[in-house]
Amino acid sequence: MDERTEIQQAFERLKSLTADTLSADDLCKVEAALNATLEQTQALNRGIFDLNPLLFDLQTAAICAEEIGLNRASILSILLGNVACGEEERVPWARREFGDDVANILKGIARVRELYARDTSIETETFRDLLLSFAEDMRVIFVIIAACVNLMRQIKDRGTDEARQRVATEAAKLYAPLAHKLGLYLIKSELEDLSLKYLDHDVYYMIKDKLNETKRSRDLYIANFIRPVEQKLQAAGLRFHMKGRTKSIHSIWQKMQKQRCAFEGIYDLFAIRIILDSPPEREKQDCWQAFSIITDMYTPNPKRLRDWLSVPKSNGYESLHITVMGPEGRWVEVQIRTERMDEIAERGLAAHWRYKGVRDSGAKLEAWLTDIRSALEAQATSEDSIEDQFKVDLYSDEVFVFTPKGDLFKFPKGATVLDFAYRIHTNVGSHCSGARINGKNVPLRTRLQSGDQVDILTHPSQTPKRDWLSIAVTPKARSKIRQQLAEQATHQTQFARETLERRMKNRKVDYDEALMMRLIKRLGYKHVTDFYQAISTSTLDVNEFIDRYVEQQRRDRGELIDTTASHSAGEYVQTFNEPESTHSKDVLVLDQNIKGVDYSMARCCNPIYGDNVFGFVTAGRGIKIHRADCPNARRLREQMPYRVIPARWAGKGSSLYPVNLRIVGNDDIGIVNNITSIISKEQNVQLRSIDIRSSEDGLFAGNLTLQLDDLNKLKLLIKKLQGVKGVKNVSR
Repeated sequence: MDERTEIQQAFERLKSLTADTLSADDLCKVEAALNATLEQTQALNRGIFDLNPLLFDLQTAAICAEEIGLNRASILSILLGNVACGEEERVPWARREFGDDVANILKGIARVRELYARDTSIETETFRDLLLSFAEDMRVIFVIIAACVNLMRQIKDRGTDEARQRVATEAAKLYAPLAHKLGLYLIKSELEDLSLKYLDHDVYYMIKDKLNETKRSRDLYIANFIRPVEQKLQAAGLRFHMKGRTKSIHSIWQKMQKQRCAFEGIYDLFAIRIILDSPPEREKQDCWQAFSIITDMYTPNPKRLRDWLSVPKSNGYESLHITVMGPEGRWVEVQIRTERMDEIAERGLAAHWRYKGVRDSGAKLEAWLTDIRSALEAQATSEDSIEDQFKVDLYSDEVFVFTPKGDLFKFPKGATVLDFAYRIHTNVGSHCSGARINGKNVPLRTRLQSGDQVDILTHPSQTPKRDWLSIAVTPKARSKIRQQLAEQATHQTQFARETLERRMKNRKVDYDEALMMRLIKRLGYKHVTDFYQAISTSTLDVNEFIDRYVEQQRRDRGELIDTTASHSAGEYVQTFNEPESTHSKDVLVLDQNIKGVDYSMARCCNPIYGDNVFGFVTAGRGIKIHRADCPNARRLREQMPYRVIPARWAGKGSSLYPVNLRIVGNDDIGIVNNITSIISKEQNVQLRSIDIRSSEDGLFAGNLTLQLDDLNKLKLLIKKLQGVKGVKNVSR
C-alpha cells in the first residue's frame, strides 16, 4: 500500500472518530491543506525513523480523539503541524482559518519543539516543569504524549538502536509519569512496556512469553478465586463489584528486580480489588466485614497486612490490603475499599503514582492535574467546558534556564545572572563579572527568562559588593554574599589594625585603648570596624591619625593647653589674617603638556588639588582654572568653547587653596568650639574666617573659609565635621 492511500484511509478513519467534533468546514479546509502538502512530499522532513509526517499526524490525532478524548482545537493543531506553510506563517494562517484556540496550541507545540532542539537532559523533574511552562496550554502536553505513543508503536524496525533507546528513555522517564498524573493509565502502562521492549529486549520478551504461556490458567484461576468470594459477600448482604487484573510487564520486571527473583518467584502476578457500595457511616464496618470473610476463606499472611483504614496515609489514602494463600498454594493480593475511597485513590489525592513513590513537584500541580483528569474522565462534549482549566498558568512565578552544557535549573521569577552564578558554585558567584545570555553579553543585574542559555563570565579580581544584595533574590545567593562580605570586612579590619599598631610601634607611641576609642568617636565613626575600614580603603591616613592621637595624648597629660572658649552658634564672626595664596607652577599641566603658563584659580568655584578641572582663557587676566562642576562651567563651554583648554594635576606642590564650606546645625552651646577644634587639629588646614548666624527655629547656618592642600583632605574634614553632634549638613 502506498503512502497516499494510507494517508487517505487514515483521514477517513479520523473523520469517523471526529464526526461530533470537527465541522464539515474544518474537514474541508484540512483536506485541502493536506492535498496541497502531498504535492510537495519531497520537502517533508521524515526524521531519523523515515516516517511520513502527514500520516504520523493523522495517526496521532486519532489517538487523541479515540484514546485520550481531546476535541476540536487539539486535533486540528496536530493536523496543521506539517502542512505546506512556512514556520513563521503557520500560526497566523491557523488563527485566521481556525481561530485563536487552534493557533495557540500550534504555537505551544512549536515552542516545545524548540525546547527539544537544545542539548539537555530530559530525565530531570525540572525539565518536566520547564516543558509544562513552555507548553503554556496543557493540551500541548496531551498532544506530545499521544505523539510519543504513536512513535513508540512504530519504531520497532526503524532507525538505529541508539535512536530507539533515546526515544524509549524519554517515554519512560518523562511521558509515562506525565500520562499517569493525567489519569491516562493505559497509555502509561503501554509506554512503560514499550520502553522496556526497546531498552531491554530480552527481558521484555521473556516476561511476555511467560505471561502468554500462563494466561489461560491465570484467567481461570482468577475466576475460580472470585466465584466463592462473591457468593460469601452476597450472602452477607454487601453491595459491591470486583476487579481482577494482571500486572504489566514493566511492573513485573520491577518486582523481579526488587525481590531479586526469577519470573516464577513472583506470586502476585495479579490482584483482586473489592469495591464496596457503602454509606459513609458503614464504610469501616463493611470493609472489616469483607476482610473477615476473605480471611475466613483463605489463610492470610500477617506480614502483608496493610491497614490504611484505621489510620489513613498522610495523603488521605484509605484501604485494606491483605495477601492470602489461595487455591493451589498461590499468594493473591486483595484490596478492600469503598467507592469513595476508590475515587479518592484514583483521582489524585492519593493516586497510584503517589503511593507507589513517583515524586510530585507540588500541591498546585497535583490539584490542577486532578481537575484535568476529572474533566477528561467526564468525557466533556464541549471543548469550551474545560478550556479554562487547560490554560491555568502553573509556572508564572518560576523561570527555567540552561547552562551551555544543557543542564537545567529552576529559579523564582525575578532571579538574575548573579543568582545563576551562585547556583553554579560559590566561587563562580563571588568572581562573577557578567554573563552571556543566548550569545549576548549582559550585566550582573539582568533578569533571567525561561529558556535562556546562560554562560557566566568571571574575573579573578572581582569580589562581592554590598550592592549585590539588591541584585540577588534567591536565599542561597544572598546568604553567600552576606557571608563573603563579612569575611572581607573581618580580613580588612584585621589588616588595618595590624597596620596601625605596627606604625605606632615604629614611632614608639604607647597604645591607650580608652584614648583610642574616644578619638575614633570624635572623628565621627560610629563603630570601630568603620574606622578600620576607612584605614584599609585609605580614606583615613594612618600617619595623620597617629599625629592626632599623639596630640590628644599630650593634651591629656597637660603638655598642651586648649584655650578655645565654648560658644554657642549665636552671632559668631571671626576673621583671621589671610595670607595671599601661592601656587607651585608645576602643579598643573595645561593643554598639550604645556607647563609654566600663568594661571590662577577662579573664585567662583575655588578649585583645589585633586578636583576635576579645566582652563579658560580670559581677556587680559590670563588663564582661570575652574572646577568641572563649577556653576559657570556649562555656560563657558557652550558660549565660548574655543577658550576652554584641558587641564590636569601633574604633581603636588606646597600650595594651599581657599575653600568655602556651608554648615547647618543645631544652635547648641559648645558647637562652635567643637567645629574649630576639629579644624585646628588638621595638618595643613588653616581656618581663615568663620561667619555663623542663628535663626529663630533653634538652628544655625554659617560659612567657613579654609585653606588646605588637596581634595582628599577636604573630603575627610567634611566627614569629620558631619560627625560633630548637632551638625546636620556640611557642603562645599
